[in-house]
Amino acid sequence: MLATATKTELIERFRTHDTDTGSPEVQIAILSTRIRELNEHFNTHKKDHASRRGLLMLVSKRRRLLDYLKANDADRYRDVIAKLGIRK
Repeated sequence: MLATATKTELIERFRTHDTDTGSPEVQIAILSTRIRELNEHFNTHKKDHASRRGLLMLVSKRRRLLDYLKANDADRYRDVIAKLGIRK
C-alpha cells in the first residue's frame, strides 16, 4: 500500500483540476507507483507468487486506463507517459 503522503503528492501532481482525485491520469500515476514498489519487493522475494498475481492485475488495469486515455485524448496520454517515464 502507498503511504498517505505519497498518494496525496501524486494526486497533487497529476490532477486536472482542484477537486480531481479520480481522473485517469491520477489513477495511472498511483498504479505505476504501486507497480514499482511491487517490483522492488520481487527482487528480494522471488517466490511470492500470490503477490505476483496482484502485480499482473495492476499492470492490466493500468494498460486499460492508458488505452482509454489514448483513445479519448492522445495529448493527455503523451503527457502522462512522459511524466511517468513508462514508455521508451
